[in-house]
Amino acid sequence: MSIKVYVTDREGVLHELEAEPGWTLMEVIREAGLPIEAACGGCCACATCHVYVDLEWFAKLPEPSEDENAMLDEAFEVRETSRLACQIRLGPSLSGIRVTLAPEF
Repeated sequence: MSIKVYVTDREGVLHELEAEPGWTLMEVIREAGLPIEAACGGCCACATCHVYVDLEWFAKLPEPSEDENAMLDEAFEVRETSRLACQIRLGPSLSGIRVTLAPEF
C-alpha cells in the first residue's frame, strides 16, 4: 500500500510523492531528489531536515521527543508546526500529509 506525501519545495512548487509504510518523511524527500540536506542521515542530530507540517496534519502526528525538541531549538525560522522529517514515520493514517521545506541557512 502506497502512501501519498505532498511536499512544497522552497520555490513554492508542490511535489506529489509516494512512500512505503515505515519510511520516514526524510527518506521519501531525499529519494525524490528534493533539496533537503539531512546531514545526520536521520539520527535526530542536526535539524537540517526541518519541515513545516500543514496545520490539519500536525495534530495527527505523535508528540516530538525531547531530542527532536532540542534540535528544533537550534533550528532557524521555527514555527508552531515545525518538525524534523527524520522523526516522522509514515503509515496509512498519514497518507496525504502535506509539508513545506523550511529555508536553508
